[in-house]
Amino acid sequence: MTTDQSAISVGVATDVGRVRQHNEDCARAAGTIFVVADGMGGHAAGEVASAIAADSVVELAEHPTLQPHDIVEQLGEANRRILESAAHHPEQAGMGTTVAGLALASVDGSKQWVVFNIGDSRVYRMVDDQLSQVTVDHSEVWELVQRGLITEEQAQRHPSRNIITRSLGREPMGDVDTWVLPPHQGESFVICSDGLSNELTRDEIEAVLAAAPDAEAAATELVRRAVEAGGRDNVTAIVVQALR
Repeated sequence: MTTDQSAISVGVATDVGRVRQHNEDCARAAGTIFVVADGMGGHAAGEVASAIAADSVVELAEHPTLQPHDIVEQLGEANRRILESAAHHPEQAGMGTTVAGLALASVDGSKQWVVFNIGDSRVYRMVDDQLSQVTVDHSEVWELVQRGLITEEQAQRHPSRNIITRSLGREPMGDVDTWVLPPHQGESFVICSDGLSNELTRDEIEAVLAAAPDAEAAATELVRRAVEAGGRDNVTAIVVQALR
């Protein structure tokens, strides 16, 4: 199967939620590059870090033959820019951001999806009406899940769920995880901040994707439901659908 921009439907939605005063999430889509960044640092600093990261990643849309290592290198460049900005603006000290995204890249001569993340923003993939979580959260709570000490449902309410182990804005920044996935006809991806994944179960996300008429409607409905479920954090989602 070949995939290009004309064969993809994209929806983007974000909401400040019911508790926070500012939206520190940032979502960007350019060409076949899609990224969500969830900023940390309070005041304006989180917004700055997430915008630097997301804007840095979508610069990759200008690459004629994007490869997976280009994504990792660009996230390193984003980390450098965040640290440089904080060094010049003392009020931004300590700011950082998680990043999760999806890009169409050239792998061994063919177009493949590359999923990437650092932190606890997530990418889900739905193939043949079955939703799976592609990314692995870089958080203390998810390490407990992987060790079988708590369930995914318990992780959503765990008091330490916001303690992440990797992010941009650190030196060293930690490793970026990547996955290479062959395109599948009719598949969908959800790229989201933890404000969505902490409020909605995988089954709930799957149900929205199955019922929504298009990517824009799906993204809007996912964010609406997450806010309705509690909205304890900023909520952001990008839905990418390969047209059948």
